[in-house]
Amino acid sequence: MEEKSAQEAERVVVTDIRMPFWSMVVFMIKWVFASIPAMIILSVIMSILMLVVAAMTGSMWWHMHSMFEQGAPSF
Repeated sequence: MEEKSAQEAERVVVTDIRMPFWSMVVFMIKWVFASIPAMIILSVIMSILMLVVAAMTGSMWWHMHSMFEQGAPSF
């Protein structure tokens, strides 16, 4: 039997998956537990991004506030 190259790979279309209900439940519970580390990593990344944004807007607010206290013209 000849081996096919990557360009001649056959296409497959899945039309139905037969899976018992409780096997599906167990699979979905495992899926939830597997997503917990990903959620922790994403929440840490989002926290860092929000901290950076809050620091930037807070420093701009502080700069604008101190500028208007010194008698700069208002718009």
